[in-house]
Amino acid sequence: MIVAEYLFKRFPYKDEGFLTEIRSRIVSRESLNQLARKIGLDKLVVYDTKRKTALSFKYVYGDAMEAFIGAVFLDKGFKFCRTFIIKNLLDAHLDLNQIISNDTNYKSKLIEWAQRNGKTVRFEMVDEKGSQHQKQFKIQVLLSNEIISSGLGFSKKNAEQDAARKACEVLSI
Repeated sequence: MIVAEYLFKRFPYKDEGFLTEIRSRIVSRESLNQLARKIGLDKLVVYDTKRKTALSFKYVYGDAMEAFIGAVFLDKGFKFCRTFIIKNLLDAHLDLNQIISNDTNYKSKLIEWAQRNGKTVRFEMVDEKGSQHQKQFKIQVLLSNEIISSGLGFSKKNAEQDAARKACEVLSI
């Protein structure tokens, strides 16, 4: 909510789609992981290295960032938390111009291209490997029922993004 309000005040004439996309980039797990490292939270996090898996370790700093923000909110209240987030996190550590120019939602980019060009695009899961807590997914992109790329990821969403990124490269989008 704080990030949405912040963006609305910064970009009052931008449409809802733009604001939603930028907000999702800011609060994504990858962004929260990077932000946690920038403020030194990674040096304070202690975890069980014996139970470390590629998937759970990937999210630990972002989870810690969310917990930290939650603790600030519970301890100091909403008004203080909003000011803290804006001054000490958003303004101090995020480059909004870079976030805006870095379009990493390849799936949306591919779907929009397909709609503009009268094509149909589908994402199909073709493989799932690994244990319950460390599954890897393989997704294929079909353009007008023709396979043009495939991607891997530790979540279906990441596999779709990987497949869409490769499809964008193939199609020079």
